[in-house]
Amino acid sequence: MHGLSRLGTVRSVSATATGASSSPPSSPRLRHGRNKNTGFGVGRWGKQQNLVERLVLVVISVVFKRKGVLLLAPLLYISGMLLYMGSLGFDVVDLKSVVVVHKRTPPPGSLYTSPQLFQKLWPLMEANATHNALMTAWNSKVHQVWKPCANDSISKAELPKSNGFLIIEANGGLNQQRLSICDAVAVAGLLNATLVIPIFHLNSVWRDSSKFGDIFDEDFFIHALRNNVNVVKELPGDILERFDNNMSSIVNLRVKAWSSPTYYLQKVLPKLVHMRAVRIAPFSNRLAHGVPSYIQGLRCFVNFETMRFSEPIRTLAEKMVERMVKNSSQTGGKYVSVHLRFETDMVAFSCCEYDGGEEERREMDIARERSWRGKFRKRGRIIRPGANRVDGKCPLTPLEVGMMLRGMGFDNTTSVYVAAGKIYKAEKYMAPLRQMFPRLETKDTLATPEELAAFKGHSSRLAALDYTVCLHSEVFVTTQGGNFPHFLMGHRRYLYGGHAKTIKPDKRKLALLFDSPNIRWDEFKRQMQDMLRHSDAKGSELRKPSASLYTFPMPDCMCIDDSLTGYIHEWERLS
Repeated sequence: MHGLSRLGTVRSVSATATGASSSPPSSPRLRHGRNKNTGFGVGRWGKQQNLVERLVLVVISVVFKRKGVLLLAPLLYISGMLLYMGSLGFDVVDLKSVVVVHKRTPPPGSLYTSPQLFQKLWPLMEANATHNALMTAWNSKVHQVWKPCANDSISKAELPKSNGFLIIEANGGLNQQRLSICDAVAVAGLLNATLVIPIFHLNSVWRDSSKFGDIFDEDFFIHALRNNVNVVKELPGDILERFDNNMSSIVNLRVKAWSSPTYYLQKVLPKLVHMRAVRIAPFSNRLAHGVPSYIQGLRCFVNFETMRFSEPIRTLAEKMVERMVKNSSQTGGKYVSVHLRFETDMVAFSCCEYDGGEEERREMDIARERSWRGKFRKRGRIIRPGANRVDGKCPLTPLEVGMMLRGMGFDNTTSVYVAAGKIYKAEKYMAPLRQMFPRLETKDTLATPEELAAFKGHSSRLAALDYTVCLHSEVFVTTQGGNFPHFLMGHRRYLYGGHAKTIKPDKRKLALLFDSPNIRWDEFKRQMQDMLRHSDAKGSELRKPSASLYTFPMPDCMCIDDSLTGYIHEWERLS
């Protein structure tokens, strides 16, 4: 084994990489809603739009032919754009340099009219509840059953002498930290480095001061990795003395996001060997998806086999799961879990509008300024609430989640666990969901105040409780994306034979359906059940080269179970 890198030379790593590194996905904070509805420019408006475009182009071409008046070009361009936007029927309002665009005749799906639709459909929901979809939610014909095999790729050989100590800083919430930890172990394995237990950065949004050992079982983590990567709880004293006993004196390498293994071997390894200790902070998304199979296998092993929660979290979480199972005796111990992203910060960040009017807008402005100072007030920033909704970017309300589930066939006997932070105006927005599902639980109702006392004020520890209850549900519903559902879907695939057992709704379609005042209940049900079948069919997806194995663990972390696959084929033949 190579003394500097367990994978040999840089050239060999490049040759064995399983895929090219992908460019980092654009942040949702930077993406503007893109309305894919092309129906804006038809008929009378289309003709007017074409006329304005021709006029603007003619004027600009004349200006550019006369060099003496080139300075007028920007002014003419802006005037033309204003005429263009006016021709589309938009009201453009400048509120303290933030442009808010409202269309005079809102396109279908751009308004929040779900409460009105609920009032119309509610009597029919109650009258037509005939069976519970919980017992038959997952009916896709499985032709291959997968089993965990993350352990198979793990080396049992003795570790070579370490090249130095790697210190990383994990930021974000629970699952962002989890991603950083898994990738840090993978990088330590790549560089043959000793990993110091990761430091958790105090995030301005999450505001959780928890350390690694408060959330994860530190001793179990170190022991489980003993044959793969050396892990220590703190930097040894003799190494720290070389940096005047000051951790901040250790050089911080600014590694770009999604860096390749080659980059680490060429740029980071020499500094590690020379200085004996390096820091990488922040360490979020700092390793590419496409890495050699050995490193990919190490990622699998870390995420699915070593990241056990700390004893206090495990103890309470197991009690909560037991209580959910007991409360679900009418459905054979099966229950539905929902990751509901309707906290104040999420509603504010989405720039969507609901039914709270001017009071809601004022509260959302305050929330945006508190958490993202000035980001949403930059000059030229365009906020399009209607376009965001049509494009499926608005968080589903509790009412919309309830209507969707009732349409899919989950009746009022279904036990539902809601994983969420503090819901925006919870008394108002949670009421209809409780009306549709009386057996609704949250961590605050499932655990006693005394049991939760040690977790209050620690969002990552509370998220770990939610994570565990959702992991063991028969059906998991994701409503807004993010690391929490992505890690859960992967973990559920790893546990349940390769199937995520997750409902991932089409929010573009939902926006149109919820804004259809004349839709019949039978048609609404048909659309929801089609959406459930689609989620079922997509439950066993394999990882694409640009995707994350934390969400799609097949085939990197799992193997086909030939014994069960053969049994299923035989059962299908006989039936």
